[in-house]
Amino acid sequence: MSFEAYLDNIVKKTGKTPMHMRDEAIQQGILTDDMKATVFTDWLKNEYQLGHGHAMAMWKYFIDHQWIITKHSKL
Repeated sequence: MSFEAYLDNIVKKTGKTPMHMRDEAIQQGILTDDMKATVFTDWLKNEYQLGHGHAMAMWKYFIDHQWIITKHSKL
């Protein structure tokens, strides 16, 4: 499955775009400096009932869009 297919499936399953998820994460105080993937993916799994692969795809999407900054993405 391609990365785009993962994203399309997430939107189809949740009815939320990545931007909507970002807004909700900000409202709930989920996004923090140097956050760990586990904190974020656990939130996605609980909030949107995503599986691990889809949650990790969202982690990558958020990092790629610089919505999450980690010690590794600062390099």
